[in-house]
Amino acid sequence: MKIIKSENAVRGKNSEKCKTLEYSFEDKDIDLGVEIITGRYPESGYCKNLVSKELIYVLEGDGTLCFETENIQFSVGDAILIDKDEKYYYNTNYCKVSMTCTPAWTQEQHILVQ
Repeated sequence: MKIIKSENAVRGKNSEKCKTLEYSFEDKDIDLGVEIITGRYPESGYCKNLVSKELIYVLEGDGTLCFETENIQFSVGDAILIDKDEKYYYNTNYCKVSMTCTPAWTQEQHILVQ
């Protein structure tokens, strides 16, 4: 069993519009993050994870998750599974999401593409 108290979560940001809280259990198979997104993220193009599936649970707010072939509306209580290598971006005024990645997320596997 492992626990990370909220005061020990690592604060960061992917951009001015995407603030993060990282809960790294130092487990290569799974991790947890919380993101607060206030606008389009990324500002242009798409992001994608080269290695991990991303399971998103919407804690607050709503918006649109835009993929190459479709756009999906999301709101509080929705869960979204994004496969590795899927390109997407957020379009929202405000949302707070919990994201679990498997295998665990690393900065190197998260890329921005056009």
